[in-house]
Amino acid sequence: MTLVLGVGLRSGTSYRELRDLVDSALASLPPATVSQVVTVDGKETEPGLQRLVASLGATLFTATKLELSQQPVPTPSEQVDRLAGTTSVAEAAVILSGAELVLPKQSSTRATVAVGRLPEAAGVVPAPGYAVGERDVVHRVIAERRDVRRGFLDRPLADDVLTRVLESAHRAPSVGLSQPWDFLLIKDIATRRKIHDLATAQRDAFAASLPADRRSSFDGLKIEAILDTPLNIAVTCDPGRGGRHVLGRHADPRTTWFSAAIAIQNLWLAARAEGLGVGWVSFFEPGEVAAVLDLPSHVELVGYVCIGHVEEFAAAPELVRSGWAARRPLSWAVHQEAWGQRGLPGTAPSAVIAGDAAAATGVVRAVGAQVVRLIVADVAAAEYLEQADALVVQVGTAKPAADYGVLWRPARTVDEAVELGVEVARDLVLQGVGELQVELVSDSAEAAGLVRGVRLGALACGVVMDEPAEVTDSSA
Repeated sequence: MTLVLGVGLRSGTSYRELRDLVDSALASLPPATVSQVVTVDGKETEPGLQRLVASLGATLFTATKLELSQQPVPTPSEQVDRLAGTTSVAEAAVILSGAELVLPKQSSTRATVAVGRLPEAAGVVPAPGYAVGERDVVHRVIAERRDVRRGFLDRPLADDVLTRVLESAHRAPSVGLSQPWDFLLIKDIATRRKIHDLATAQRDAFAASLPADRRSSFDGLKIEAILDTPLNIAVTCDPGRGGRHVLGRHADPRTTWFSAAIAIQNLWLAARAEGLGVGWVSFFEPGEVAAVLDLPSHVELVGYVCIGHVEEFAAAPELVRSGWAARRPLSWAVHQEAWGQRGLPGTAPSAVIAGDAAAATGVVRAVGAQVVRLIVADVAAAEYLEQADALVVQVGTAKPAADYGVLWRPARTVDEAVELGVEVARDLVLQGVGELQVELVSDSAEAAGLVRGVRLGALACGVVMDEPAEVTDSSA
């Protein structure tokens, strides 16, 4: 049995008082090991508590007053609430740790202790996580990471800060520990101007491909900060690094590029923790950038980022603030055991989203003005792919050639087609679509079901939707 101690104490409480209280509490329980001691933030520097933790061979964790106050406890105390900002420290700390409370709060003159039992599997004690405060910092840096393109300062990066950021990137996991990445640091303004010209050309090409309403929204977006930061970093991948027998790469060579992408994410998070903004530039053809940078032929460009000090970090991503796109709720992305069995951990999964499509109301609502012609067909006709406002949803089983004008949704049943239709509508709303004009170019039951699902999803999200014009010539 492995135990957790929740400890509440006043400043200056001696080690002897704490030790006597703990020994008295443990005496009523079978012999066991204490692995964790949990207390409220601010008490971790108390000498008596530090000595207690060391004598038990345990790890000390802390929690905020707010976190402790949210735990239901058997013996809340108004006096503790006045002193500590929570009705319990000892009991709440045990419950917050995930342990089962086996001994309620015991008191001495200046301290309290409660005891909990950690769950064990086959006699193996799980490794402890971080203290609550430290864990919150990890989640915070992930939540506050931003793709920054504006507000960079004309201030150089300190070498030690940059080295820490690169070290974090270099610690990324990689397939077979092949570490396929390299980092090319680019300060030279002439080189960056060449890269900027490539990005500008691709921006213009993308803008020209957009429908008029979408183009006007795009015109206000800044897509790069190549000349605005003191440093650009090109992150490359050597697909053959490690030779022939890299562990795990033989079955899926893509893991090499995945590894390099994870290194970029590590770099991004470490930079945010250092107060540095990072913007990932993707508006250029990798081969053209590789030529400007004179990369060896066997090395491929995976990412190109701009990094520097910024005025501030926005509360939300720029694409969200501008209304260009919105985040997809987690509940839409979690499947349990089998595809389509949707549900967050701890909830019963459901195979049906069409029946409760109205649940999208309040989660995401159409705010964009983009109009999309949605053509539901068995195959993608070339005439539609030439039209910027058209998006073909192909329900046939033959996989189409890669083209972003085509969504391949080969529904196996009518019910699945309805579900896919709801998802298509929801996803388009997240990308700024406010009106759907649907054309049904198929006589299949699956295509009709998909249109029905699109209607359900569109109505739930507040999208204007024309009734589908039904055309049954599936050869179109």
